Amino acid sequence: MNRQNRTSRRAQRFLAFTHITVDFYQGALPALVPIFVAERNYSYAAAAAVVLASSLASSIIQPLFGVMGDRFRIPGIVPAAVALAGLGMGLFVLTDSLFITGIFAAISGVGVAAFHPDAAKKARHIAGDDDVVLSWFSLGGNLGFAVAPLYVGVTVGILGLDWAWLLGLPAVAGLVSLVMVDRILGPNWRPASRRRGPMDTDDWRGFAKLVAVVIARSIIFVATASFIVVYMQQERGLSSFWAQAALFIFYIGGAIGTLMGGTLARRFSRIAVVQAAYAALIPVFIAMLLVPGPLALFFVALASLLFFVPFSLQVSLGQDYLPNNMGTAAGVTLGLAVSAGGVASPVVGAVADNFGLLKALLPLVIFPAAASVLLTRMRDPRL
Repeated sequence: MNRQNRTSRRAQRFLAFTHITVDFYQGALPALVPIFVAERNYSYAAAAAVVLASSLASSIIQPLFGVMGDRFRIPGIVPAAVALAGLGMGLFVLTDSLFITGIFAAISGVGVAAFHPDAAKKARHIAGDDDVVLSWFSLGGNLGFAVAPLYVGVTVGILGLDWAWLLGLPAVAGLVSLVMVDRILGPNWRPASRRRGPMDTDDWRGFAKLVAVVIARSIIFVATASFIVVYMQQERGLSSFWAQAALFIFYIGGAIGTLMGGTLARRFSRIAVVQAAYAALIPVFIAMLLVPGPLALFFVALASLLFFVPFSLQVSLGQDYLPNNMGTAAGVTLGLAVSAGGVASPVVGAVADNFGLLKALLPLVIFPAAASVLLTRMRDPRL
């Protein structure tokens, strides 16, 4: 391994750590819902509205930051975004007002939105075409989601919302990590070389197909993450502890799946890896819903791997489809990965209310099936 590769790997690890601290704020809000209900007497609907304020601010605005980043150079946007994400949530300590709390949550969401496009573009410039090194960046986001409920539980879960300023500390750590990225790369750093495809022009048609695949994944993924705990309790008969463990397994398995995707893409085309993952997800998802008892957790873990194998590969594919608009590509693929499913989840919930969770979740296998079919009509821009 040459010196440039070692430098890139070190810098990417610190950038991935910063991604942990930013996506922590997306994972922390759902964990705060029961605390808002217990301590501030918010209704569940009101507490959920706080989560929605952040999610909408993040997911809808994120593509706009991507477009802006491709059109204009905005110095300091990444550290400012990290600071804003932490500041918004740390300010929860100042008020009991639902409206003001929602505004602070939206501020945090804007910080999250501003971070991803430019940070993802920098991660790609550091990694070049090394999908394993690039997958570390996505891994950071997955770990941020996973550790957030644990951190919330041992801080404001025990000490109360008067200690909500502790929620700002991960952002401080993220800012320190960004300083390390710049120190490692140095003033003379240049982006890693990237293999040119047959055409180095933007392929908007190919990108549109990829967006459809991302939306399909988002719908089934967000619905699964939203209802897996109650499903495992009510339909599979697991205890509350093991039902909660299912969600933790779901996120941790995703971290492993992200790394697997990058590793597999070194040997096979990214399109082939993504297509195989979605095709394999179909029977695994069905088994996860139908297998009784604790054995269902095995299929939760397996489904998690298959959900996340495509994750970082879809980001890099988007950037290769739009080599002249990498920020836009990252903003759309990362933003839709959450927002599309968030829009569809209430529909899934309404079906569950009327017909039961199994009948609401089982038909969702049509989405990975459709994604797998669509991928047969797509090409890898590198080939």
